[in-house]
Order: sequence, then C-alpha cells, then structure tokens
Amino acid sequence: MPIMRAAFASRFDDADPLAALTVGERPEPTPPADDWVTVQLRATSLNHHDLWSLRGVGLTEAQLPMILGCDAVGVDPEGRPVVVYPVVVTPGDPRGVSILSEHFAGTLAERVVVPRSNLIPLPDGMAATDAACLPTAWLTAWRMLTTKGRVAEADSVLVQGAGGGVATAAVALAVAMGKRVYATSRDAVKRDRISALGATAVEPGARLPERVDVVIETVGAATFDHSLKSAAPMARIVVSGATAGHEPSVNLRRVFAMQLEILGTSMGTPGELYELLAFCSDNEVRPVVDCVIPFSRVEDAFARLHSGDAFGKVVIDHEA
Repeated sequence: MPIMRAAFASRFDDADPLAALTVGERPEPTPPADDWVTVQLRATSLNHHDLWSLRGVGLTEAQLPMILGCDAVGVDPEGRPVVVYPVVVTPGDPRGVSILSEHFAGTLAERVVVPRSNLIPLPDGMAATDAACLPTAWLTAWRMLTTKGRVAEADSVLVQGAGGGVATAAVALAVAMGKRVYATSRDAVKRDRISALGATAVEPGARLPERVDVVIETVGAATFDHSLKSAAPMARIVVSGATAGHEPSVNLRRVFAMQLEILGTSMGTPGELYELLAFCSDNEVRPVVDCVIPFSRVEDAFARLHSGDAFGKVVIDHEA
C-alpha cells in the first residue's frame, strides 16, 4: 500500500495535547466514491480544532489514528490550483456534516481526498500560504459579519478577544469593509497589533465611545456581559465560540428592551468561501499570518499554536 507523511492524533491527552501528536507515515488516501478526488497539498494552516482533537474532543478511540487539519490549498488531478472547502456531508453525524479530520482524514499530509464539489479555484495572484488561512477561521468570520451579522447595514463592529484566528480575521475584514471597528484583548502587545490593522484596541470590558451594530463573540462567558452592554438597539451579537466559558449570565431585560439578536453560527457554505476569496482578491486583503513553517517542522507549528502567543494564523508550507 502506498504511504505518505502526515501529522495525526495517535491517542488523546487533555493535559498535554502535543504529546498526543504523531508525525510519521500513513497509508495514501483512497477516494471512497467516484465523485471524490485526490488533492496534492501545497499549504495548510492550523486551527484550535486541531488541538481539541488531540485532547479527544469530537473524536473517539475507534477513529484513531486520525490525520489532523481542516484548511488546505493544493493541486487537483488536472493540475489546477484549488482551495479545499473542509465541510463534508456525513450521514452518520448528528449534524449531517463534519469537517475534515473528524470522520474523514484531514489535510496535514502530502495528499487528501475530498468530494470534487469541495474544490474552489485559487484566485489568480493569491499565494497558497495566504489562501490556506481562509477555509475555517476566516470563513467563520466572514459568515459572522455578512450572513448573520448583516454588516452591510452596520456602521460599527466590536470584536471580542482579537488575537485568535476568527476574531483577528473579523477585525481585518470589517476594517476592509470600511466599518468602525473596536477590538478587545488582554494582551498589550496584541492590542498594538490590532491597532496596526486599523481597529481601535481596548482592554476587555472597557467602555466604548459608542454602542455598536454588530458584536463578534468568540470568547463567551468572560466577555458576554460587555457584549450586551456595548450593543446598540437592534444590534446583532453573533457567537461562534466560547473559549472562556459557555454558560454566561444573560440579562434578558437588556435583550428584549434593546431588541437585540443573539445568533449562533459555525463555518460557512461553499458559496460564502467563494465570496470570501473574491473579496480578499479584489480588495487586496491578506490574511493575518503569525508565521509560515515548513511541513518538515509541523511539530513546531503545533507548539506555536499551543503557546497562545500566536497572533493570526500559523501556516504550514508543504513545498518548502
């Protein structure tokens, strides 16, 4: 059986997820159906989902070993550069879908197999290492701002916890859309970097100069009360994560008195990924990249993400 090099979860370790990471040889992927194709990978990027998988969240022992990774850019069987949309129809999953590295092998390998319909052309002039940042974190941020947050109707946006992948993407996209953007971070260095993106950086819980029309919320309990207090009448608070607690205390009087909308979302559609790629290409928006690391040093990439010091995406170059 042909083999390839890959990074995969070989066991689970909640206390030390890096200890559960293995880099070694795995069998070449085989398309499970006629409409699936093999993609030769050029660049990928990491997400916190990869660390959660190493902790055992979303996977079972029976699914091990599981090749990790959701985001990817590669070359299709006809030699065309493509961006991989990572959501796959999965009848056995309660959600009806899953993302790569949950039920199907992920992208941290030399090759991956996906439905042909999951391939989107790489825009001309866009670097593979930039486009590899977009299919998960940036797509989630795009959907939060556009489809859910209706940012076209807004003048101002608050992003909680900028520095993480989704939040930093939301800052960059909202600034590129011409909105007034406020962003919180506990880290003074990250606040400086947020300011450099064109946003007004503030400490968590700080009073804003105005109430905002859209709140991007990925932090959860630690910031949710501030999100409510910062929201203008009929604002949208869009939630896609809860890294600091999933059970916030919610003042329902504020919700109904201010006619607020609290909306949940995750990932996005292939059409939204196409729109995101076109927006970034047309407006020369480059993803915020913390570092680019060769695939031969994929362990270092995981260590960087796990450190909590990364600002923006940790990208892996499969051609370096």
